[in-house]
Amino acid sequence: MLYELATLSLKLRTVPKALSALETYTTSDATGGRLLGCWEPEHGVIVGQLLLLRGFENAEELTEERTRVLTSADPFGIGEHLAGFQVESYAPFPFLPPVEPGHYGSVYEFRTYHLKVGGLVPTMAGWEAAVPERTRLHPLTTAMYGLDGVPRITHIWPFPDLNARLEIRRESYERGIWPPENGPENIAHATSTIALPTPISPLA
Repeated sequence: MLYELATLSLKLRTVPKALSALETYTTSDATGGRLLGCWEPEHGVIVGQLLLLRGFENAEELTEERTRVLTSADPFGIGEHLAGFQVESYAPFPFLPPVEPGHYGSVYEFRTYHLKVGGLVPTMAGWEAAVPERTRLHPLTTAMYGLDGVPRITHIWPFPDLNARLEIRRESYERGIWPPENGPENIAHATSTIALPTPISPLA
């Protein structure tokens, strides 16, 4: 399984209009991949964006869809509402299960770490050791590494609410569960975005 994380920039006040068209388009036979999640960022980003996570069975399917997106005059079926977009390809950490749609939380955190050169392998090793205990506090949607652009990982965490996020993160630190070994040492730059599932999101 491979993933695509797309950031859609929309014209102001057009998100509700765009969502209906986006749902139809991403579930039609004309597009590749499987819609896994669609979120509207709430904190830390430009207003008027959507985050779209899709899954692909293999590299060929992902490449075909990427070509379609890049050559289409209306790549996500939302017409004039789309002001711009960015698409990124990812592979999951090999020890994690595929993303499964379901109800996991009312808020999601997207954390992206740009890694130092050579930092991916030790980072994944630390995560493999730490994730089982950490996910006993609350599940992880996925952790994945970039197949294009700068060396990076992106991990997606659901939480019941923002207060629960703070409590879970505090407990994981106090108990020494988190962060993983070799994690912070290999981060060159980090960003965090809090996003809310939209009505069309299979992950909610």
